[in-house]
Amino acid sequence: MKRHQDYSNLAPTYTMWQILEPQREGTRQRMAREWGVDPEEVAFTRNSSESLQILQFGYDLQPGDEVLTTTQDYGRMITTFQQRERREGIVLKQIQIPVPAEDPAEIVRLFEEGITDRTKLILCCHMINLTGQILPVTELTAMARRHGIPLLIDGAHSLAHFDFDIGELDVDNYTSSLHKWLFAPHGTGLLYVRKDQIADVWPLMAAPESRDHDIRKFEEIGTHPEAPYLCIGEALTFHQGLGPARKAARLTYLRDYWANPLLEHDNVRLHTSQKPGFACGIANVEVIGIEPNALREYLWNSHRIIVVSINHAEFQGLRISPSVYTTPSELDRFVEIMSDVAKNGIPV
Repeated sequence: MKRHQDYSNLAPTYTMWQILEPQREGTRQRMAREWGVDPEEVAFTRNSSESLQILQFGYDLQPGDEVLTTTQDYGRMITTFQQRERREGIVLKQIQIPVPAEDPAEIVRLFEEGITDRTKLILCCHMINLTGQILPVTELTAMARRHGIPLLIDGAHSLAHFDFDIGELDVDNYTSSLHKWLFAPHGTGLLYVRKDQIADVWPLMAAPESRDHDIRKFEEIGTHPEAPYLCIGEALTFHQGLGPARKAARLTYLRDYWANPLLEHDNVRLHTSQKPGFACGIANVEVIGIEPNALREYLWNSHRIIVVSINHAEFQGLRISPSVYTTPSELDRFVEIMSDVAKNGIPV
Protein backbone atom coordinates (compact mmCIF):
# COMPACT_ATOMS: atom_id res chain seq x y z
CA MET A 1 0.00 0.00 0.00
CA LYS A 2 2.86 2.37 0.79
CA ARG A 3 4.37 1.77 -2.64
CA HIS A 4 1.08 2.55 -4.38
CA GLN A 5 0.48 5.61 -2.19
CA ASP A 6 3.97 7.01 -2.72
CA TYR A 7 3.59 6.59 -6.48
CA SER A 8 0.12 8.16 -6.42
CA ASN A 9 1.44 11.24 -4.61
CA LEU A 10 4.05 11.96 -7.29
CA ALA A 11 1.48 13.48 -9.67
CA PRO A 12 -2.08 12.38 -8.77
CA THR A 13 -3.83 13.60 -11.90
CA TYR A 14 -1.65 11.19 -13.85
CA THR A 15 -0.28 8.55 -11.47
CA MET A 16 -3.48 8.02 -9.49
CA TRP A 17 -6.24 8.57 -12.03
CA GLN A 18 -4.58 7.32 -15.21
CA ILE A 19 -2.23 4.58 -13.97
CA LEU A 20 -3.51 3.18 -10.67
CA GLU A 21 -7.27 3.66 -11.01
CA PRO A 22 -7.61 1.39 -14.08
CA GLN A 23 -5.82 -1.40 -12.18
CA ARG A 24 -8.84 -1.64 -9.90
CA GLU A 25 -10.58 -3.58 -12.65
CA GLY A 26 -8.22 -6.52 -12.25
CA THR A 27 -8.98 -6.62 -8.53
CA ARG A 28 -12.69 -6.45 -9.30
CA GLN A 29 -12.41 -9.45 -11.61
CA ARG A 30 -10.47 -11.48 -9.05
CA MET A 31 -12.93 -10.76 -6.22
CA ALA A 32 -15.89 -11.59 -8.44
CA ARG A 33 -14.30 -14.87 -9.51
CA GLU A 34 -13.49 -15.84 -5.91
CA TRP A 35 -17.10 -15.41 -4.77
CA GLY A 36 -18.86 -16.64 -7.88
CA VAL A 37 -20.42 -13.48 -9.29
CA ASP A 38 -20.09 -11.24 -12.35
CA PRO A 39 -17.42 -8.48 -12.12
CA GLU A 40 -20.11 -6.07 -13.33
CA GLU A 41 -21.95 -6.76 -10.05
CA VAL A 42 -19.08 -5.87 -7.68
CA ALA A 43 -18.35 -2.37 -6.37
CA PHE A 44 -15.65 -1.37 -3.91
CA THR A 45 -16.59 0.90 -1.02
CA ARG A 46 -14.86 2.05 2.17
CA ASN A 47 -16.59 -0.37 4.58
CA SER A 48 -19.80 -2.29 5.26
CA SER A 49 -21.53 0.80 6.60
CA GLU A 50 -21.06 2.63 3.30
CA SER A 51 -22.16 -0.44 1.32
CA LEU A 52 -25.26 -0.87 3.46
CA GLN A 53 -26.15 2.81 3.49
CA ILE A 54 -26.02 2.83 -0.30
CA LEU A 55 -28.81 0.24 -0.12
CA GLN A 56 -30.63 1.69 2.89
CA PHE A 57 -30.79 5.18 1.36
CA GLY A 58 -30.89 3.92 -2.24
CA TYR A 59 -34.55 2.87 -2.31
CA ASP A 60 -37.33 5.46 -2.49
CA LEU A 61 -39.63 5.30 0.53
CA GLN A 62 -42.77 7.23 1.40
CA PRO A 63 -44.05 8.37 4.82
CA GLY A 64 -45.60 5.39 6.57
CA ASP A 65 -43.57 2.81 4.63
CA GLU A 66 -42.08 0.16 6.91
CA VAL A 67 -38.60 -1.33 7.04
CA LEU A 68 -38.06 -4.57 8.94
CA THR A 69 -35.00 -5.88 10.78
CA THR A 70 -34.07 -7.56 14.06
CA THR A 71 -33.12 -6.18 17.46
CA GLN A 72 -29.65 -7.66 16.94
CA ASP A 73 -28.64 -5.86 13.76
CA TYR A 74 -25.61 -3.59 13.75
CA GLY A 75 -26.24 -0.34 15.60
CA ARG A 76 -25.06 1.91 12.79
CA MET A 77 -27.52 0.34 10.37
CA ILE A 78 -30.38 0.70 12.84
CA THR A 79 -29.33 4.35 13.26
CA THR A 80 -29.50 4.76 9.46
CA PHE A 81 -33.14 3.69 9.37
CA GLN A 82 -33.91 5.76 12.47
CA GLN A 83 -32.63 8.83 10.63
CA ARG A 84 -34.96 8.05 7.73
CA GLU A 85 -37.74 7.78 10.33
CA ARG A 86 -36.99 11.28 11.63
CA ARG A 87 -36.38 12.80 8.22
CA GLU A 88 -38.95 11.07 6.01
CA GLY A 89 -41.55 9.58 8.33
CA ILE A 90 -40.91 5.93 7.54
CA VAL A 91 -41.43 3.27 10.24
CA LEU A 92 -38.72 0.95 11.57
CA LYS A 93 -39.94 -2.40 12.89
CA GLN A 94 -37.63 -4.79 14.77
CA ILE A 95 -38.28 -8.42 15.61
CA GLN A 96 -36.60 -10.65 18.19
CA ILE A 97 -34.89 -13.90 17.20
CA PRO A 98 -33.61 -16.70 19.47
CA VAL A 99 -30.11 -16.64 21.01
CA PRO A 100 -28.64 -18.87 19.75
CA ALA A 101 -30.83 -19.63 16.72
CA GLU A 102 -30.56 -23.20 15.43
CA ASP A 103 -33.75 -23.55 13.36
CA PRO A 104 -33.56 -21.76 9.98
CA ALA A 105 -37.28 -22.29 9.35
CA GLU A 106 -38.08 -20.47 12.59
CA ILE A 107 -35.96 -17.48 11.55
CA VAL A 108 -37.75 -17.26 8.20
CA ARG A 109 -41.13 -17.58 9.96
CA LEU A 110 -40.30 -14.79 12.44
CA PHE A 111 -39.27 -12.43 9.63
CA GLU A 112 -42.32 -13.30 7.56
CA GLU A 113 -44.63 -12.70 10.52
CA GLY A 114 -43.19 -9.19 10.78
CA ILE A 115 -44.18 -8.29 7.21
CA THR A 116 -47.23 -6.11 6.62
CA ASP A 117 -48.68 -4.53 3.49
CA ARG A 118 -46.54 -1.47 4.32
CA THR A 119 -43.20 -3.33 4.40
CA LYS A 120 -40.87 -2.05 1.67
CA LEU A 121 -37.39 -3.18 2.79
CA ILE A 122 -35.95 -5.93 4.97
CA LEU A 123 -32.46 -5.90 6.50
CA CYS A 124 -30.67 -8.89 8.00
CA CYS A 125 -27.17 -9.99 8.95
CA HIS A 126 -25.49 -12.96 7.38
CA MET A 127 -23.42 -13.20 10.57
CA ILE A 128 -24.54 -11.18 13.61
CA ASN A 129 -21.62 -9.24 15.06
CA LEU A 130 -22.87 -9.62 18.66
CA THR A 131 -22.78 -13.41 18.81
CA GLY A 132 -21.42 -14.76 15.51
CA GLN A 133 -24.86 -16.21 14.67
CA ILE A 134 -25.22 -17.18 10.99
CA LEU A 135 -28.67 -16.53 9.50
CA PRO A 136 -30.23 -18.35 6.51
CA VAL A 137 -29.91 -15.56 3.95
CA THR A 138 -30.77 -17.77 0.97
CA GLU A 139 -34.09 -18.82 2.51
CA LEU A 140 -34.79 -15.28 3.72
CA THR A 141 -34.14 -13.89 0.23
CA ALA A 142 -36.53 -16.43 -1.31
CA MET A 143 -39.20 -15.48 1.22
CA ALA A 144 -38.67 -11.75 0.60
CA ARG A 145 -38.91 -12.29 -3.17
CA ARG A 146 -42.29 -13.98 -2.72
CA HIS A 147 -43.48 -10.78 -1.09
CA GLY A 148 -41.77 -8.54 -3.64
CA ILE A 149 -39.58 -6.91 -0.98
CA PRO A 150 -35.81 -6.28 -1.33
CA LEU A 151 -33.72 -8.00 1.35
CA LEU A 152 -30.53 -6.12 2.26
CA ILE A 153 -27.75 -8.35 3.58
CA ASP A 154 -25.11 -7.28 6.09
CA GLY A 155 -22.13 -9.56 5.47
CA ALA A 156 -19.60 -7.48 7.40
CA HIS A 157 -18.29 -10.43 9.42
CA SER A 158 -19.00 -13.31 7.06
CA LEU A 159 -17.07 -12.70 3.83
CA ALA A 160 -13.69 -14.50 4.01
CA HIS A 161 -14.64 -15.80 7.47
CA PHE A 162 -16.39 -19.04 6.56
CA ASP A 163 -16.57 -20.85 3.25
CA PHE A 164 -19.43 -19.85 0.94
CA ASP A 165 -20.09 -18.52 -2.54
CA ILE A 166 -22.17 -15.35 -3.01
CA GLY A 167 -23.39 -16.63 -6.36
CA GLU A 168 -24.58 -19.90 -4.83
CA LEU A 169 -26.34 -18.03 -2.01
CA ASP A 170 -28.72 -16.70 -4.69
CA VAL A 171 -29.12 -13.29 -3.07
CA ASP A 172 -29.91 -9.93 -4.66
CA ASN A 173 -27.20 -7.94 -2.87
CA TYR A 174 -24.37 -8.43 -0.41
CA THR A 175 -22.18 -6.09 1.64
CA SER A 176 -18.96 -6.56 3.55
CA SER A 177 -15.97 -4.88 5.18
CA LEU A 178 -12.82 -6.28 3.63
CA HIS A 179 -10.56 -5.12 6.47
CA LYS A 180 -12.14 -7.65 8.82
CA TRP A 181 -11.70 -11.29 7.82
CA LEU A 182 -10.05 -10.74 4.43
CA PHE A 183 -7.32 -8.66 6.17
CA ALA A 184 -7.38 -5.96 3.48
CA PRO A 185 -6.44 -2.39 4.50
CA HIS A 186 -8.83 -0.25 6.51
CA GLY A 187 -11.05 1.74 4.18
CA THR A 188 -12.02 -1.16 1.92
CA GLY A 189 -15.46 -2.66 1.57
CA LEU A 190 -17.52 -4.59 -0.97
CA LEU A 191 -20.98 -4.11 -2.41
CA TYR A 192 -22.56 -6.76 -4.61
CA VAL A 193 -25.78 -5.92 -6.43
CA ARG A 194 -27.35 -8.34 -8.89
CA LYS A 195 -27.05 -6.89 -12.37
CA ASP A 196 -30.78 -6.60 -13.06
CA GLN A 197 -31.28 -4.59 -9.86
CA ILE A 198 -28.47 -2.05 -10.13
CA ALA A 199 -30.74 0.50 -11.79
CA ASP A 200 -33.25 0.22 -8.91
CA VAL A 201 -30.78 1.59 -6.34
CA TRP A 202 -29.72 5.25 -6.14
CA PRO A 203 -26.01 5.77 -5.38
CA LEU A 204 -25.10 7.42 -2.09
CA MET A 205 -23.21 10.15 -3.97
CA ALA A 206 -24.48 11.47 -7.28
CA ALA A 207 -23.55 9.71 -10.51
CA PRO A 208 -24.43 10.67 -14.10
CA GLU A 209 -27.54 9.16 -15.66
CA SER A 210 -25.34 7.27 -18.10
CA ARG A 211 -24.24 5.10 -15.17
CA ASP A 212 -27.72 4.12 -13.96
CA HIS A 213 -27.06 0.48 -14.89
CA ASP A 214 -23.33 0.51 -14.06
CA ILE A 215 -22.10 -0.97 -10.75
CA ARG A 216 -19.39 1.72 -10.74
CA LYS A 217 -21.95 4.40 -9.95
CA PHE A 218 -21.65 3.23 -6.33
CA GLU A 219 -17.94 4.11 -6.40
CA GLU A 220 -18.57 7.79 -7.22
CA ILE A 221 -17.08 9.35 -4.06
CA GLY A 222 -14.77 12.01 -5.53
CA THR A 223 -11.01 12.08 -4.99
CA HIS A 224 -9.88 9.10 -2.93
CA PRO A 225 -6.75 7.01 -2.30
CA GLU A 226 -6.49 4.18 -4.78
CA ALA A 227 -3.81 2.27 -2.88
CA PRO A 228 -6.14 0.48 -0.41
CA TYR A 229 -8.31 -0.87 -3.22
CA LEU A 230 -5.36 -2.29 -5.13
CA CYS A 231 -4.16 -4.00 -1.95
CA ILE A 232 -7.43 -5.96 -1.79
CA GLY A 233 -5.79 -8.19 -4.38
CA GLU A 234 -2.80 -8.84 -2.08
CA ALA A 235 -5.17 -9.76 0.76
CA LEU A 236 -7.10 -12.06 -1.56
CA THR A 237 -3.88 -13.85 -2.52
CA PHE A 238 -3.19 -14.51 1.17
CA HIS A 239 -6.77 -15.71 1.73
CA GLN A 240 -6.52 -18.09 -1.22
CA GLY A 241 -3.20 -19.38 0.08
CA LEU A 242 -4.82 -20.30 3.38
CA GLY A 243 -7.82 -21.85 1.64
CA PRO A 244 -11.31 -20.72 2.74
CA ALA A 245 -12.38 -24.15 4.02
CA ARG A 246 -9.14 -24.62 6.00
CA LYS A 247 -9.43 -21.09 7.33
CA ALA A 248 -13.00 -21.69 8.57
CA ALA A 249 -11.95 -25.01 10.14
CA ARG A 250 -9.11 -23.26 11.95
CA LEU A 251 -11.43 -20.54 13.30
CA THR A 252 -13.99 -23.10 14.47
CA TYR A 253 -11.25 -25.13 16.15
CA LEU A 254 -9.97 -22.06 18.01
CA ARG A 255 -13.50 -21.15 19.16
CA ASP A 256 -14.13 -24.60 20.59
CA TYR A 257 -10.62 -24.71 22.06
CA TRP A 258 -11.48 -21.92 24.50
CA ALA A 259 -15.25 -22.38 24.75
CA ASN A 260 -15.38 -26.06 25.73
CA PRO A 261 -13.22 -25.81 28.87
CA LEU A 262 -15.02 -22.66 30.01
CA LEU A 263 -18.40 -24.36 29.60
CA GLU A 264 -17.33 -26.86 32.26
CA HIS A 265 -18.08 -24.11 34.79
CA ASP A 266 -21.75 -24.05 35.83
CA ASN A 267 -21.88 -20.25 35.75
CA VAL A 268 -20.60 -19.86 32.18
CA ARG A 269 -23.04 -19.48 29.27
CA LEU A 270 -22.30 -19.46 25.56
CA HIS A 271 -24.73 -17.33 23.55
CA THR A 272 -23.45 -18.84 20.30
CA SER A 273 -24.27 -22.18 18.70
CA GLN A 274 -21.47 -24.71 18.32
CA LYS A 275 -23.42 -26.67 15.71
CA PRO A 276 -21.96 -26.62 12.18
CA GLY A 277 -23.46 -23.97 9.94
CA PHE A 278 -24.79 -21.71 12.69
CA ALA A 279 -21.54 -19.94 13.70
CA CYS A 280 -17.80 -20.04 13.08
CA GLY A 281 -14.98 -18.11 14.74
CA ILE A 282 -16.91 -15.51 16.76
CA ALA A 283 -18.65 -16.46 20.00
CA ASN A 284 -20.29 -14.62 22.90
CA VAL A 285 -19.58 -15.91 26.40
CA GLU A 286 -21.09 -14.80 29.70
CA VAL A 287 -19.91 -15.42 33.24
CA ILE A 288 -23.13 -15.23 35.23
CA GLY A 289 -22.97 -12.53 37.88
CA ILE A 290 -19.97 -10.74 36.33
CA GLU A 291 -20.66 -7.42 34.61
CA PRO A 292 -19.26 -7.59 31.04
CA ASN A 293 -17.71 -4.13 31.04
CA ALA A 294 -15.89 -4.83 34.29
CA LEU A 295 -14.60 -8.15 32.95
CA ARG A 296 -13.45 -6.54 29.71
CA GLU A 297 -11.55 -3.87 31.65
CA TYR A 298 -9.96 -6.48 33.91
CA LEU A 299 -8.81 -8.60 30.98
CA TRP A 300 -7.21 -5.59 29.30
CA ASN A 301 -5.82 -3.69 32.29
CA SER A 302 -4.41 -6.72 34.10
CA HIS A 303 -3.61 -9.13 31.25
CA ARG A 304 -3.59 -7.13 27.99
CA ILE A 305 -6.25 -9.40 26.48
CA ILE A 306 -8.58 -7.61 24.06
CA VAL A 307 -12.26 -8.60 23.99
CA VAL A 308 -15.48 -6.70 23.30
CA SER A 309 -18.21 -6.39 25.92
CA ILE A 310 -21.76 -6.88 24.64
CA ASN A 311 -24.58 -5.31 26.66
CA HIS A 312 -27.77 -6.13 24.78
CA ALA A 313 -31.28 -5.93 26.13
CA GLU A 314 -31.75 -9.66 25.47
CA PHE A 315 -28.32 -11.02 26.48
CA GLN A 316 -24.88 -9.92 27.58
CA GLY A 317 -21.34 -11.23 27.60
CA LEU A 318 -17.96 -10.90 25.93
CA ARG A 319 -17.40 -11.30 22.20
CA ILE A 320 -14.34 -13.46 21.65
CA SER A 321 -12.81 -13.41 18.16
CA PRO A 322 -9.54 -15.31 17.72
CA SER A 323 -8.08 -15.11 14.24
CA VAL A 324 -6.01 -17.55 12.20
CA TYR A 325 -2.80 -16.29 13.80
CA THR A 326 -4.03 -16.87 17.39
CA THR A 327 -2.13 -19.72 19.04
CA PRO A 328 -3.49 -22.40 21.38
CA SER A 329 -1.03 -21.26 24.06
CA GLU A 330 -2.56 -17.77 23.96
CA LEU A 331 -6.00 -19.30 24.39
CA ASP A 332 -4.72 -21.47 27.27
CA ARG A 333 -3.82 -18.26 29.07
CA PHE A 334 -7.24 -16.78 28.31
CA VAL A 335 -9.02 -19.90 29.58
CA GLU A 336 -6.93 -19.94 32.76
CA ILE A 337 -7.78 -16.33 33.58
CA MET A 338 -11.46 -16.69 32.70
CA SER A 339 -11.73 -19.89 34.74
CA ASP A 340 -10.32 -18.10 37.75
CA VAL A 341 -12.92 -15.35 37.30
CA ALA A 342 -15.69 -17.95 36.99
CA LYS A 343 -14.56 -19.54 40.28
CA ASN A 344 -13.51 -16.51 42.30
CA GLY A 345 -14.81 -13.38 40.55
CA ILE A 346 -12.70 -10.43 39.42
CA PRO A 347 -9.76 -9.82 41.80
CA VAL A 348 -9.99 -6.59 43.77
